[in-house]
Amino acid sequence: MRIRFLLPLAAGALAATAAAAAPAPAFLKSAAQGDQSEVTLGNLAAQRGASSGVRDYGRRLAGDHGAHLRKVQGLARQMRVALPGGMKPDARAAYRRLQGLRGGAFDRMFVQHMVADHRQDIGDYEAQAKSGDRQTAALARATLPTLREHLRIAERLSH
Repeated sequence: MRIRFLLPLAAGALAATAAAAAPAPAFLKSAAQGDQSEVTLGNLAAQRGASSGVRDYGRRLAGDHGAHLRKVQGLARQMRVALPGGMKPDARAAYRRLQGLRGGAFDRMFVQHMVADHRQDIGDYEAQAKSGDRQTAALARATLPTLREHLRIAERLSH
């Protein structure tokens, strides 16, 4: 009886572990849209941020994610993966909300979005680095230090 109960749990845990990394095309598509989102939101923060910290952070995001997008595009060309254009849906919604804000309200919402977004990205990139195919795992490993630094900056700005 006990084995019958534990077997489905073990199978579920194994399936969750195996599904942690995305197939290479899905990872590259998500990475490209994520980068496009960060560039767009970063440029908005560079223009509209109330504090110099938020404006500087926005410029950094736009620059770093623009450079990363070029790497993703290069790898996608090698792997013959067509990348989508535009932002991720959650980033598009955040952009619309941010456009209506000014001053401290803009800064707070922007930083809050960046903290949540970078936490999610770090989880996705860690999973890809551990169990993705060779090329996307290498890209994920190389990107993680930058994502972690972006998160540290956002967390610092949130206090």
